[in-house]
Amino acid sequence: MKLTSCITLALAAASLPMAADADQGWSGHLRYRHEAVSDDAFARDASADTLRLRLGYRHAWARQWSAGLEFEGIAALDDRYNSTANGETAYPVVADPAALEVNQAWLRWQGAKAGATLGRQRLLLDNQRFVGNVGWRQNEQTFDGLVADFSPRDGLVLRYAWLDRVHRVFSDEARDPLARERRLDAHLANASWQTAAGTVVAYGYWLEDEDVAGASTRTLGLRWTGGRELAAIKLGWTLEFANQRDYAGNPLQVDADYFLVEPSATAWGLTWKLGWEQLGGNGSTAFQTPLATLHAFNGWADKFLVTPANGLDDRYASVSGKFGSGKLQDKLGWTVAWHDFDADRGGADYGREWNASLSFPLPGGLSGLLKVADYQSDGFARDTRKLWLQVEWAFPAP
Repeated sequence: MKLTSCITLALAAASLPMAADADQGWSGHLRYRHEAVSDDAFARDASADTLRLRLGYRHAWARQWSAGLEFEGIAALDDRYNSTANGETAYPVVADPAALEVNQAWLRWQGAKAGATLGRQRLLLDNQRFVGNVGWRQNEQTFDGLVADFSPRDGLVLRYAWLDRVHRVFSDEARDPLARERRLDAHLANASWQTAAGTVVAYGYWLEDEDVAGASTRTLGLRWTGGRELAAIKLGWTLEFANQRDYAGNPLQVDADYFLVEPSATAWGLTWKLGWEQLGGNGSTAFQTPLATLHAFNGWADKFLVTPANGLDDRYASVSGKFGSGKLQDKLGWTVAWHDFDADRGGADYGREWNASLSFPLPGGLSGLLKVADYQSDGFARDTRKLWLQVEWAFPAP
């Protein structure tokens, strides 16, 4: 998609009437991003400038019925990166190929305590560790299927999804057909219960990948999140455990565990987190999360999108906060994080990584983001540094 076409669509979107309510009307999102990558495995550095326009319309024609249609166009302003679709394999990968696609097309029924959505849609479960939309990439990950939810009582939400296909972030233009989309027969069950002691989630994900049999797994898990006020300090925690096994004709023998321990504390405008996340591996197979929003986990340099065969042990710490004065009071947000990566099996040292980000408002309803990642290898992959500068605009305003 050419830059001029994307800008024309953006200007047209800006002139459309905004939604009168949450049930119907136009919506749009425009995002420009510069991503620079220096990976010691390549002789050349990557530099990607991309512009993404997402334009959708939602219509409610009855009290319980609505439908939505959304298009997504990505314009690549240069070819100094490997988009997985442009053939520039001498550069590191920046998975933002030029594309024009139907991002969502769905029909929804919503009752007082239950609802169901049929069609192509985004699906976010819990913190997106297992199922998400990979919203960081310009081309969003969406799913074809049926998603139903039922709330029999306050605080209890039961959710079921049958997925027929996943449309991946590499777009329909990817050179590898398996990177474009995967045919699935997936059954996802998720039960969330809010109690005085926190939120408990039990889940079971039966994923049959009809294109790659070795990716078919069954995952059962339990997650507990909560918080407590202690004087001027708010304490929080996340505890999670899951087991993954081979499923639906997978020729590989998979039996791997996952756990997460993440305490946090918020005080005086700062939020501190410590974390220990482990994805088990036995040297042949490892715990995998192929439908997740992977960029949000195990460092922003994206060195562990596929769990190594010996598994992954990620111990991390982060601190975040807000600052600013006058009209910018508490509108500048920042985060600094550090990761130490090891193998689950054998304990080999993979490397370490620093992450930092700064978000800020801009005139005209725009928002900006500056973000960096610095991965220092100690035997796994190669040293990698990434820099992002992003500007985005949305209507209706979030």
